[in-house]
Amino acid sequence: MFKKSLEAKSQQRLSGADRKKLKRTIKERFRNASDSEIDSILPPKTEITIVKLQNRVHVYGVEGGFPMFFDIDGRGTEIFPTVFALWKVPELLPAFILKGGEVSRFVIGGADLMFPGISVPAEGLPSFAEGEPWAVKVPGNPAPIAVGSTTMSSTAALKAGLRGKALRITHYYRDSLWELVEGHYVPNAGFFEDVVFEDPSLSSACQTSDSCEGVNEASSDQLNDINNKEEGESVDILDLSSEANTSSTSQLDISNDLAEQITAHVDDLKVTDEESNVEVHHTLSTQDVDALLDKCLLQALHTTIKDKDLPMPGSTLWSGHILPCRPSGITLDIKKSSYKKLSKWLLAKSAAALISVKEDKHKKEVVLNSVNRNHPEYTSFRPEKRQVEKSDQASDHSASEARSHKTLEVAEIYKPSVHVNPIFASVGADTGKLFSAAEATDIVFRYIEKENLVKPTNKSIVVLDAILCDALFKGAIKKGSSYPTEIHKRDLGTTFVNRMQPHHVVTRGGESVVRKGALKTIQIMTERRQGNKKMTRVSGFESFLMDAEALASELQKKFACSTSVAELPGKKGHEVLVQGGVIEDLAKHLVDQYGIPKRYIEVLDKTKK
Repeated sequence: MFKKSLEAKSQQRLSGADRKKLKRTIKERFRNASDSEIDSILPPKTEITIVKLQNRVHVYGVEGGFPMFFDIDGRGTEIFPTVFALWKVPELLPAFILKGGEVSRFVIGGADLMFPGISVPAEGLPSFAEGEPWAVKVPGNPAPIAVGSTTMSSTAALKAGLRGKALRITHYYRDSLWELVEGHYVPNAGFFEDVVFEDPSLSSACQTSDSCEGVNEASSDQLNDINNKEEGESVDILDLSSEANTSSTSQLDISNDLAEQITAHVDDLKVTDEESNVEVHHTLSTQDVDALLDKCLLQALHTTIKDKDLPMPGSTLWSGHILPCRPSGITLDIKKSSYKKLSKWLLAKSAAALISVKEDKHKKEVVLNSVNRNHPEYTSFRPEKRQVEKSDQASDHSASEARSHKTLEVAEIYKPSVHVNPIFASVGADTGKLFSAAEATDIVFRYIEKENLVKPTNKSIVVLDAILCDALFKGAIKKGSSYPTEIHKRDLGTTFVNRMQPHHVVTRGGESVVRKGALKTIQIMTERRQGNKKMTRVSGFESFLMDAEALASELQKKFACSTSVAELPGKKGHEVLVQGGVIEDLAKHLVDQYGIPKRYIEVLDKTKK
């Protein structure tokens, strides 16, 4: 609904009659809302404006304030509150609670809400009909993050086993309707750029007090701060054509109590010798971010980017080279620079003749083609050997030492089946044990030696007796075909092993697991998401005794990007989602750090055509 930029056809103030009609429609649509709650959203003595968009949507808001309601078809039959209205009156709509804050990434990314992502209360799924307006909340945060309409009734949902789409999202936090408001207002510190977690002020209040009384009142006051904005901070919902070149605005920082003040200039940022388990986030001004971007680019051009690696996609340049060059404890966000987008920044550097880039219109991505190593900026820059690199090497060394004690061992083993049991019994082998391929081959050759089945005229040929012929070919020969009478020794071992039941044993350190069947491979897949962004998925790693949460945390630090863990739909196990196209680097990391054999890794890049 609001995934693309908005274009307004017209804007006007509502007359007194239209104001009353709008309020009547809202009361009929939201019967649980009281008159005082509706008046708090649309105050009686303020002007109400209506903006008619190109997609037929009507947006209603307080003049000089926030957009509060939107009508999908302009007829009043499908009117919804915006997140700004829900932040003022959170109970205006019933709400589905997500299973965790990580699920909010998908909702904010533009996906509809699925039943597996909803936390069902102990008393059971609440009752609802198809087409009802519902909100979406994160556990521990009273402010809704999205609004939409149900796709089926609760009865139909239970019959479907709580599978499929639960809510068709029409509007969500960080969509183009939310971005109309200058300053990008958020209700509490739990709201981040790409995810929403519990409100830290509520959780800290519950932890520091003997009881959590008064938390609801505090959250209500916090959500109603939207009313207390000064006139100088009022916004116009018609400011659709304004670019994002506004001055840097202050943002909520949940780690203010932990963070130290950043120094005035980026060149003064140094990595301290002290080790800390707390990740400190500094707030940089727009000028500082611009300077830090240039510094990281030059550092990468000197240290990690080689001419043989070119051409290089912009996403690879950013995640694999620019971000690793930033100082420790500093969060580098291109959106907080004056360029706002990675492509604009790289094109600006190309215009300055430092690098040469080309915009790939097919993939909608800027590609780095060459580096001007004679440019004055390049020649005058002296790359620094930051201590963070040494500490990373030390940590990698210690990690590799730790993993050396947990070396991965994978072995394919086999259990005798009903076909080959007579062979094992004949030589006195235990049919209940598991054998390697070499051990099983040795068993069949012991039987051949015992029964003297080697052909006298050709020592490489084995003559098949009834027991051995049944073991190798019974049930495998088509009807009407004759059974073979002899077999070459080089084919005997493989044929015999294929008639056994395959198993596999995986050992990592002191932990060992034996499972039936062949060992499944690790699947790594890169695909495009909403907004032409790349996402890499990895699954199947649990067969190799790897923990999903630990792997996600490690990859987050390795590639300096956001990661999350999700359940595999319709299957047992989990998958790790990594932001960006890191399919090759991820596969190499699994081989180098976890010892996964390459034959057990399958990669699929859906972004290539």
